[in-house]
Amino acid sequence: MNVERRTFLVTGGASGLGAATARRLVEAGGRVVIADIDTVGGTALAEDLGTAAVFQSTDVTDEASMSAALAIPGERWGALHGVVHCAGIVAASRTLGKNGPHPLELFSRVVQVNLVGTFNVVRLAAAAIAQAPANDEGQRGVIVMTASIAAFDGQIGQAAYAASKGGVAAMTLPLARDLARHGIRVVTIAPGIFDTPMMAGMPAEVREPLVAQMQLPSRLGKPEEFAELALHIVTNPMLNGEVIRLDGAARMPPR
Repeated sequence: MNVERRTFLVTGGASGLGAATARRLVEAGGRVVIADIDTVGGTALAEDLGTAAVFQSTDVTDEASMSAALAIPGERWGALHGVVHCAGIVAASRTLGKNGPHPLELFSRVVQVNLVGTFNVVRLAAAAIAQAPANDEGQRGVIVMTASIAAFDGQIGQAAYAASKGGVAAMTLPLARDLARHGIRVVTIAPGIFDTPMMAGMPAEVREPLVAQMQLPSRLGKPEEFAELALHIVTNPMLNGEVIRLDGAARMPPR
C-alpha cells in the first residue's frame, strides 16, 4: 500500500512506540488519527505534526470511544486505510506472592486492556476499513497489532502480561484469515525491550538486566525502529498473518 494520502489510526499514539509510528506515517505522506487516553501528549503531538494529524481521546476498551475515533477519518479525509494498535498496559505480580495470590482484578484488567481492547480495536477498525475501495489486488487496508516477546519468554511475575500478549499473537492468523475476504491484512509486531516512557520510569536495577539480554545491537530498541517496521508492514502486501519479533535476538531469562 502506498502511504501517501492514505489515512491511519494509531492507538497509544501519544507517546512511545505509537508516537514514533504516527510521526513516521506522516513523514511518509500519510494522515493520522492519534488515539490515546493521554490528552496532553496526544494534543501536543498532533499540533507538532500539523494538518496531517488529529488527536482523539480514546479508550480502546470502550466501544463508543473507539467508534468515535474511527469515525474521524471518514469525516475529515475519507476512507480509513490502516490501524497500528500500540495501546496497552504493563503490570507485574507473582501468582503466589508474599501478600497472597495474584489479585484477580489485576489479571482481569491487564487482559481487558491488552487482549480484549486489541480485539475491540480490530473488529471495529475492520468494519471501517472494509468501506474503502480495493486496489487492483483486492486489498483495502492493514491492521498492525502489538504483542511482546513476553508472549514467548514471559518472566516471573508476568503471568497476566504474557497471557494478554500471547493472546494477541495467537489471534493474528485467525484474524488474517477472517479478514482476507474483505481485503484486510493483519500482522503483529512482538517488540523486545524498547526505550519508551514506560521503560524510562523503571529503576536502574530493573533496566540494566533487561539491557544485558540484548545481543546485537546491545542496547534498548528505539521507538523509531518499531515505526520503521510498522511502515514496512503497511507497504509490503505479502506480509499477512504473521507475528514478527523485533528484539535484537533477546531471549528473556526467568527473571
